[in-house]
Amino acid sequence: MKKSGLFIAMLLLFAFSTSCKTAQKAVAAKTESEKTSKKKSKFKPYSKVVTSDAVTDDGLFKTHQVEDDFFYEIPNDMLEKDMLWVTRIAQIPSNLGGGYMNAGSKTNQQVVAWERFQNKILLKVKSFSEVALDSTAAISNSVKVNNYEPIMYAFDIVAFSADSTAVVINVTKFLSTDVPSISGLSSRLRKQYKVRSLDKERSFINSVKSFPENIEVKQDFTYTAAEPPSNSSVGSISMQVNQSMILLPEVPMQPRLFDPRVGFFTVDQIDYSSKALKADEKTYIRRWRLEPKDPEAYARGELVEPIKPIVYYLDPGTPENLKEYIKQGIEDWQKPFETAGFKNAIIARDAPTPEEDPEFSPEDIRYSVVRYVASTTRNAVGPSVSDPRSGEIIESDIIWYHNHLRSYRNRYLLETGAANPSARTLDTDTKEMGEMMRQVIAHEIGHALGFPHNMAASYAYDVEDYRNGAFTQENGIAASLMDYARYNYIAQPGDENIRFVRQMGPYDHYATNWGYRVIPEATSPEDEVATLNSWIMEKAGDPVYKFGRQSSRFDPQSQTEAIGNNPIKASTYGMKNLKYVAQNLSQWTSSQTDNYDDLQELYGELLGVYSRYAGHVVTNVGGVNEDLKKPSQSGTVYSTVDKKTQQESVQWIIKNVFETPSWLVDKNIVQNIGPEGYFDRLRSIQARQLNSLLSFDRIGRLINSETVDANYYTALEMLQDVRKGIFSKSTTDIYRRNLQRVYIDRLSYLMTEDSSRSSYNIAQSDVRALVRGELNTLQSTLRSKRNSASNQVNKYHYEDLLARVDLILNPR
Repeated sequence: MKKSGLFIAMLLLFAFSTSCKTAQKAVAAKTESEKTSKKKSKFKPYSKVVTSDAVTDDGLFKTHQVEDDFFYEIPNDMLEKDMLWVTRIAQIPSNLGGGYMNAGSKTNQQVVAWERFQNKILLKVKSFSEVALDSTAAISNSVKVNNYEPIMYAFDIVAFSADSTAVVINVTKFLSTDVPSISGLSSRLRKQYKVRSLDKERSFINSVKSFPENIEVKQDFTYTAAEPPSNSSVGSISMQVNQSMILLPEVPMQPRLFDPRVGFFTVDQIDYSSKALKADEKTYIRRWRLEPKDPEAYARGELVEPIKPIVYYLDPGTPENLKEYIKQGIEDWQKPFETAGFKNAIIARDAPTPEEDPEFSPEDIRYSVVRYVASTTRNAVGPSVSDPRSGEIIESDIIWYHNHLRSYRNRYLLETGAANPSARTLDTDTKEMGEMMRQVIAHEIGHALGFPHNMAASYAYDVEDYRNGAFTQENGIAASLMDYARYNYIAQPGDENIRFVRQMGPYDHYATNWGYRVIPEATSPEDEVATLNSWIMEKAGDPVYKFGRQSSRFDPQSQTEAIGNNPIKASTYGMKNLKYVAQNLSQWTSSQTDNYDDLQELYGELLGVYSRYAGHVVTNVGGVNEDLKKPSQSGTVYSTVDKKTQQESVQWIIKNVFETPSWLVDKNIVQNIGPEGYFDRLRSIQARQLNSLLSFDRIGRLINSETVDANYYTALEMLQDVRKGIFSKSTTDIYRRNLQRVYIDRLSYLMTEDSSRSSYNIAQSDVRALVRGELNTLQSTLRSKRNSASNQVNKYHYEDLLARVDLILNPR
């Protein structure tokens, strides 16, 4: 009995213990549940965040506006996807950046991805400049850990969609804050205008729109600034910034390797998985993805339509009378694309009406648009958005500013008016203006297709060919539309059947074929190289197919706004025409309008044209021809301009610039457009060309030619020729006195200026020894001229120059 009782007692005790443990577990579970509940409570129910009052836009992400708050609903399958974030200035204050920035200017472009980390969504910036293209290579992990992706912003998850397939974040603070990486105002501009901060009271999110492949945000920002570029009394800078977030293709396009002998915009990468014994730098061209609908027919050489053609829509605000010219400019590129094997590769369309397509928007990344902007800006631009992984151009908007045609009318009159009677008016014929607009649009489309300026294209034609009507009608005025060669300023009065306006050229067909023709058998960029090189070699040595870089400012073959293969002859013809225009400018303008506004505007631009013609000749001096080649080609890449041409160029400048061009100071013009400053206009033009001629880099190239050219034009010879040209005249008037002071000031600059910006060590070169020698020689000349001065003004002038020279040689 006792054992039985003890046994029962033990059972009861065990049961009680078990019961207690169960109860404890229940309590613990309840406590954990409460903790979990509390933890989960930080995420609000979807309906409490996206309320019935929300304005929702469905696209790449759902975006919601609830009163003043904006939310992104990011699907889980959109996390870690590559997206391109492009920041542009949508509306710009007057004179921002000194007038060299336009609405539509891109301030930053970067690849981003949304990633989840615990209860946050991170917006991370990705880089494709350093990659391991072979992801299986061991080094790929090293590339990853040594290129850790920065976090642009971190967002708390505030809710989940009802089916838990998406996260909801509040982007209000992010989009209304001055985040440096997506700001429209660079650090340089902030410093220049002494920007203090973003004024939150005058800054807000204007709109958030979601489209199938992109999200567009407009921000209106106002910054407090001590020295704003305009409206200084307000003490602030206001601008509208556009943020574009674009889904990149899941599978990148096969890239095409860049060759500098053919002009293309590019993207760069460093491939660490390359078999080269170094980090392999790879540069790909930027181009649209054009793939033939019928690859077999394409491979047989038949013209084939692309799977997805390039389509440009015209802004609904485009004036009706201009639409046909814009469409022609777009579709002028169909012929070069046919050379590349595609038909109907590029198409112009009117934007659909709201009735035809209520969802159409120029901001939708699926649509490329020629935007017509009501602005006094005189410009047109052709920006595009490209995939940094492959160079694929995804979208492009051509921006045409309303007043740009005025620039073309003015230059048409000034540069062709002598030989072209139809240009001698302020009311240019509509068809002629339409043709100019057509070519400008085609030029900007060229940029949007991936083509940079080809500044060598106008050097392909002989100067005398520009006076041949049959030649100009067939070939235009440059071998490429992408040159800055706008008008035929060489043709002379009496030349017949002349084409004065640029047009598409043979280089445009060649470059389009090189960049866009599909090479069927190639499965990698490297597989294409041999074929691409063979196409270049077929045309090597023919100036019509030469590419000249805009950055080659030392190369007389690649000059902006120049035409013809001889700058001296071309500028001589141009100056002759300009004299005729100057004599008749009042008759063609103020006599017709009965006011002087247009006369003043055109006279200012005429001085600019004159200076430009002079500058083309200056480039010959110390000039170096750049002919881009591979080592397998004969000849060198760089060769100095021959001595005779350089000497003739200096003498041309002396005759046409330093000997007073008094025809530019026409009393019928200057005395009707302003009360003063007549003499100073010429001084500024002469100073510009003299300072350019006596630049550190130009003198340095002349010194450098001593090392590679047996018959070179020396820096000393150039300095002597310039000095003699400026001081050889026996008579001295106000213009000559001005020029001589400019000359002394320039020599002082060469003796004393900090040389850190130059391409060589000036202090240890011959430059200052040569300049010192010229100053010593000049002293003797000045003493002689002072002693024989014909009047007191000239005597004082030479005494002043002597004092200036002495101060340079013997600084106090």
